[in-house]
Amino acid sequence: MLPPASSCPAPCLCSSDGLVVDCGGRGLSSLPPLHLLPQGSRSLLLANNKLASLGASAFANLSSLEELDLSNNYLDNLPGGLFRDMSNLTRLTLHNNSLTVMDRELFQVGFLLDLSLNGLSSVPLGLLDELQSLRWLSLAGNRLHGLERAAFEPLANLQHLELGQNPWECDCNLRDFKHWMEWLLYRGGKVDAVECTLPKDLRGRDIRGVPVEMFNYCLQLEDENGGGEGSRSGQGGIPPCSRNALNPSGATPISDKSGGGGGGEPQSDCVRARYRPVSVRRAIGTVVIAGVVCGIVCIMMVAAAAYGCIYASLMAKYQRELKKRQPLMGDGEADGEDREEKQISSVA
Repeated sequence: MLPPASSCPAPCLCSSDGLVVDCGGRGLSSLPPLHLLPQGSRSLLLANNKLASLGASAFANLSSLEELDLSNNYLDNLPGGLFRDMSNLTRLTLHNNSLTVMDRELFQVGFLLDLSLNGLSSVPLGLLDELQSLRWLSLAGNRLHGLERAAFEPLANLQHLELGQNPWECDCNLRDFKHWMEWLLYRGGKVDAVECTLPKDLRGRDIRGVPVEMFNYCLQLEDENGGGEGSRSGQGGIPPCSRNALNPSGATPISDKSGGGGGGEPQSDCVRARYRPVSVRRAIGTVVIAGVVCGIVCIMMVAAAAYGCIYASLMAKYQRELKKRQPLMGDGEADGEDREEKQISSVA
């Protein structure tokens, strides 16, 4: 418990220096009068309340705040520009709320952003563009199936990323993001487990350990769906499940948010085409066959080397024995010549 300061909004408790304002666990359904915050306050704690909504100017003129904790509330939507005046905010915690969508202009600055345990199904492009200084981000425990690489590329200083406890679909939508994760790990960053739920062939596997060759079938989908400029413009006869298609540069997966692209195949057929388990099995089979062939070649090379060594050893042994026999053969010939000379002399 913190002793109340001279100017502290009820029913909050403020530290003696006014730097920390604790309004957590008070059962608040609306914000306290924040204009009564001590001047120069650094931390505002509003966790474990019953806040369901916030006005667009709820945190206006609070530029001194560096930490804002809104975890364990009932927030389901945050107006764009809510944190616009909080120019010094470095730590924002929205853990365990009911957020399903977020405005692209919501976040401006920060080093730590906790969005875990919400209902987010996507991270829209542009949402993280102003967070170049962000170092820690948690999206764990949401409803994320896939992520677009372009949404995360502005995070040049990110060091820690939490993505666990999401129903990841390890299809073409996640291929480019996997490349970005590998880049993050290469430069020393950390990413927790990203376990696949679909397709069935990869269920339970961590996508960080899935070979990139497993996604080669995405190139086949590009060819089948047309790819090219028609894909980017939403034209060219791409079927409704074209969000699996990737542009030729291998960058951002193309989403069919506008619903365009024609076609009228049932959604179930679209989903079946989306995961393409047969193609995944083919990729696995290709890897296995390649391994077997390489193993056979290695065995043949070892056998050839062993045969060469044995042959060389036998030839060397044969040469040594041959050299040993040559002097003996010479002595025999000399003895024969002596016997002939003796016979001739005796006849004479």
